Amino acid sequence: MVARTLGFIGLGAMGYPMALNLLKVLYAGARLHIYDVSRDVLRQMQETAPGLVDVCSSAREVTERSDVIFTIVPEGAHVRAVYLDAETGILSTAVDGKVLVDCSTIDTETSFAVLDAVREKSKTVAFYDAPVSGGSLGASAGTLTFMVGCAPNDHHFPLLKEFLSAMGSSIFPCGGFSLGLTAKLCNNYCSGLVAIATAEAMDIGIKSGMDPTLLARVFSTSTAQSSINDKWNPVPGVCPSAPSSNGYQGGFKIQLMTKDFRLAVEAAGRVGSSLHLGSPGLAVYQGASEDERCRDRDSRVVFRYLGGDEDWKQKVDEGNGR
Repeated sequence: MVARTLGFIGLGAMGYPMALNLLKVLYAGARLHIYDVSRDVLRQMQETAPGLVDVCSSAREVTERSDVIFTIVPEGAHVRAVYLDAETGILSTAVDGKVLVDCSTIDTETSFAVLDAVREKSKTVAFYDAPVSGGSLGASAGTLTFMVGCAPNDHHFPLLKEFLSAMGSSIFPCGGFSLGLTAKLCNNYCSGLVAIATAEAMDIGIKSGMDPTLLARVFSTSTAQSSINDKWNPVPGVCPSAPSSNGYQGGFKIQLMTKDFRLAVEAAGRVGSSLHLGSPGLAVYQGASEDERCRDRDSRVVFRYLGGDEDWKQKVDEGNGR
């Protein structure tokens, strides 16, 4: 495959480790052209990967130096700024023949607005939605799932897969533009509800006197099995590597889950899908994101918000006569 110069815009909790993994597929002597609004993050990346990154002053400069550009920023407004700003945005410079890949989780209207602007700018530029799942742990491990808004036979998909495989272990072409975002919002709606249900079910067991580590093992071999239970259990001490066992630090911030859950509920309204759990689920995440005990922590902190017993171990030990 022809060597391509790569750019990466957005070095947050997800983007930073993703960019580090993308360094693995740079051709000899190449550098990854990077930009973020935080100068401290750019400096940190330079120190972490000396000689492998080229710090740029704007999204425009990244675009001028790169053939394939990846972006991942928090919200639709940020995506519009990165792509559409008249002076510093990606589309403020020539983009003929370039491949643009947005990994942000945003509303489909914004993504279509950017697509329209991209098509107006050039007939030879390609733009894809490719949101991710797996959280910061998956980003660091290079095991993310990518949901790409294209058909399996899209002529750019082999190129996309080559680069995305450096950052993830599962890459799904979802059928057409914006369907990557659709898949991501459906996934987060489902996983968000599963996290709430797991938190509540675990608390029933704990307050009935059951050891939650045992209950989690029961779930893992029964119909309540899920990645939330097995890898991201909301009860502290059940999964040693889960954020819940580290004060809910790391992982996927509650505010981001609230945003994604809201986007899913709004998407359902646009397409005429009736959600019976959407409003109560969103109320839980909105409440938790505004709660000082939960804000800026992993989204499985809903266990705390819902009144879950985090001091279960002493009580279980006492119940067992220890």
